[in-house]
Amino acid sequence: MNTKLHNYAFYALLGLLIWLPIPLGSNRPWAWGLMELVIFCLSLTCAFLRKEQPWMGLRAYRLPIGLWLAFLALATIQVIPLPGQVVAFLSPVSYETQWGLGVTQFHLSMDVGQSQINLLKAMSYFCLLIVVLVLINNEKRLRLLLLTLLASGAIQALYGTLEILSGTHYSLLFGLPVADVSTGSFVYKNHYANFLMLCLSAGIGLMVATLQSNQGGTRRDLMRSIISTLLGSKALIRISLAIMVIALVMSRSRMGNTAFFASMTIIGILALVMIKNRSRSLSILIISMFVIDVFIVGAWFGLDKVQERLEATSFAQEGRDEVVIDSLPMLQDFPLFGTGGGSFYSSFPSYKVANIQPFYDHAHNDYLQMSIEYGLPATLLLALLVIWCFLKSVRAMRKRRPSIFKGTAFACCMAMLGMAIHMTVDFPLQAPANACYFVVFLALSLLINQLKMTTGKKRRSKKVTI
Repeated sequence: MNTKLHNYAFYALLGLLIWLPIPLGSNRPWAWGLMELVIFCLSLTCAFLRKEQPWMGLRAYRLPIGLWLAFLALATIQVIPLPGQVVAFLSPVSYETQWGLGVTQFHLSMDVGQSQINLLKAMSYFCLLIVVLVLINNEKRLRLLLLTLLASGAIQALYGTLEILSGTHYSLLFGLPVADVSTGSFVYKNHYANFLMLCLSAGIGLMVATLQSNQGGTRRDLMRSIISTLLGSKALIRISLAIMVIALVMSRSRMGNTAFFASMTIIGILALVMIKNRSRSLSILIISMFVIDVFIVGAWFGLDKVQERLEATSFAQEGRDEVVIDSLPMLQDFPLFGTGGGSFYSSFPSYKVANIQPFYDHAHNDYLQMSIEYGLPATLLLALLVIWCFLKSVRAMRKRRPSIFKGTAFACCMAMLGMAIHMTVDFPLQAPANACYFVVFLALSLLINQLKMTTGKKRRSKKVTI
């Protein structure tokens, strides 16, 4: 019974990952509400499956879990009613603002309603981390999860490119206006580009795993590997990657493209240095990604237009730098406990000094916005969590022998570095679909250091251990 429930929960997780980007990146209240409901149900299922094991069998992950729980504790304090004297001591500016408004119940958050919404999201992301750690218990499921991320990205890429090439004026799913850039089922092109970058990371990780598993040293072995790449199942992965790169370029997202190509380059070089006894096919793959994706695909589908946008970018034309500058005083006024999760859009107008015409509901810098909303200590906890996961991925790339673990480590490193780059000028983590996919990579970076490789004989003779 537990084995069947374990399987049902696993495939429910895969279904959720396919669904998340479809309803506008799950960036609508009803969509993220449904996401939270499914994740919480899956987490309860995992708790039931591991009820007889202390710590749900997750003692090996107590440091990253502890960091996230500490962050959730600080986020929870923001929405709890506190005595005025306590708020005045912990956050003087927050107390003065609320006192001036004549409130009778004080909070650390300047927008309690939005902070409660964001707290539920953060809890669901934490539960998703636990769900992945529990349900991905062998290399077969690990490979299926990466294939699901790849398939989800390929579906979005096909939909986004066909929507532009067909010349339709309104999207097929929600009837939204279609511009001259690819956005898939997302509204914001940079969220779409970031999502594709995450899915591309999974696909390239799969390619690294399949190529690394064939380490024949003769010319005949090399030719077999190349033919298998062109005609076998690897070809489908490579075609999916090419389609996603086309869609990424057609999104015209400057930092989305920069984050992808920079992370692929840096992690590719790191892999060539770190992976021991690497196959020649791995070097060929990394080189082919540049040759095919950058020069051929980019030339046909508009990489030159992305380059023109990058060259034309200037601080005089951009308002994002002024938003960042005007936001810095908020960090000075709320350094420890922040203004409250999700409160930037309601707090920023009172700090806006520059002549910024558009309404900015985000800081276009996730590092700055999280520091403003949650405070520096809470943001530091999440930063330490991501750094820990990145180092774990690097360790797995260097020390784990199974090819699937090396490929997954490559995918995790690329996803985390790409996200770190993109967050400097945008807010990709504000899209729930992107945030969930990023959490999956964080969980995988921890898993690949703990999973044991099972042989074919063991797989046939033993049932899944819960």
